[in-house]
Amino acid sequence: MDVFGYHYPLDSVISILGYCLLVILIAWLISRLARYLLVSYIKRNNREDLYRITRLKFIKNSIKFFAGLAAFMVLVFTIPAFRNKATLIFSGAGILAAIIGFAAQAAVSNLIAGLFIVIFKPFRVGDYIRLDTTRVGIVEDITLRHTVINNFENKRLIIPNSIISTESILNHTIQDSYILSFNNFHVSHLADIDLAKTIIKEEALKLEFIIDNRTPDEVLSDKEFVEIRVIEIEDYRMLLRAYIWINEPFNEFKLQCTLREAVHKRFLKEGVQLPVPRHIIQKDSLT
Repeated sequence: MDVFGYHYPLDSVISILGYCLLVILIAWLISRLARYLLVSYIKRNNREDLYRITRLKFIKNSIKFFAGLAAFMVLVFTIPAFRNKATLIFSGAGILAAIIGFAAQAAVSNLIAGLFIVIFKPFRVGDYIRLDTTRVGIVEDITLRHTVINNFENKRLIIPNSIISTESILNHTIQDSYILSFNNFHVSHLADIDLAKTIIKEEALKLEFIIDNRTPDEVLSDKEFVEIRVIEIEDYRMLLRAYIWINEPFNEFKLQCTLREAVHKRFLKEGVQLPVPRHIIQKDSLT
């Protein structure tokens, strides 16, 4: 085997190991150089692009993968011992090729889905997204195969790109960090609605991260800072909903818990009637 004009014999274990290390080292250096040049280019030309980090991570992962794949192919087809075995395997590879092709469908599907995620930008690294009630968190990484989501228990959800690309995703931070938080409270249908609304408003205004998202026209028209509406009235309770704008979506759940506790304490202290289910018991007449 000729390497840079030097004849490198590959007829012993030591020479083969040395050659493998050389190829791996070259592939690693090329990967590092390519990643450095591409990252420098993206940083220089996309300074204000919010999706820059997502592209950087995906490109880094792609370069490492293809550099490793190229090194593997070089080793297989340049080392005589490996090449002979590969030729033997692939010479009767009709069934084997079908099996490999079928197995590779998922890998190719994830690769294409990951590329589409980077191109069409439904979410980016650092976004707070929700797929359903259990799959929710912050996007930590987008690789060639899967997307990594860090949930609020500091656990990682590993979701294949082919799956997450077909899901309906609620992205809390794709445009800005302002969100409208819905906060529900139940009171008795005989409760003083005005008093309940006043308590909810007063406790809501004490919250951290609350913002005034009213337009100038809405301010002039005396629109409420915190709107509270009666959503429904049932046989023994009413549902009140407070609409609160906050600028920290990551803290929404914490704020909801804080508000729910504070309002409940005020309800008990100031005598706002809470709902109590009514059960009608029918006594069968004796015959």
